[in-house]
Amino acid sequence: MEVFHIAKSNDLLRNEQIKCPQVMVIGPNGEQLGIKNINDALTIASYAGLDLVLINSGDNPVCKIMDYNKYKYEKGKKQKEANKRQRASNMEIKEYRMTPVTDIGDFETKLRNASNYLVKGHKVKVVVRFKGRQLAHPELGKEMLDKFVERVSDIAEVEQKAKFEGKNMFLLLAPKKEK
Repeated sequence: MEVFHIAKSNDLLRNEQIKCPQVMVIGPNGEQLGIKNINDALTIASYAGLDLVLINSGDNPVCKIMDYNKYKYEKGKKQKEANKRQRASNMEIKEYRMTPVTDIGDFETKLRNASNYLVKGHKVKVVVRFKGRQLAHPELGKEMLDKFVERVSDIAEVEQKAKFEGKNMFLLLAPKKEK
């Protein structure tokens, strides 16, 4: 019973998986070795102790002699680094809503949750919503936001100062940068 290894769709064909009769061969240092019979190209690669990898399978197939495992490792490393940069640029912003008359227990809970979120490296938006007659006393909302900022000042810094927009007053907190 024979077991055939089927290459994953993102894997490149290498060595005996290549079925083209003739290929353009590129050496391990990037030099062009010309168009070769597939058997000759495989022999050159095996003498070098490397793999023959199909780079382009169009009308003129191109193969490169390289260490395929090292290539895959480097490619994976680059992908991880790109994902890391993407995560950093797509930082989540968590929003916590309160009113000027939010009770101390609810305030403490929101403060604790926001602190945990800030410690993880994400940003936090704190919103105070005003309803009806509460709009006559925006200073109550400002006091609440100031109290919130004061309590998380050791782990966060204000990225955007308190701003009134419609019936909401909000500010944006970002985690402090380590030096």
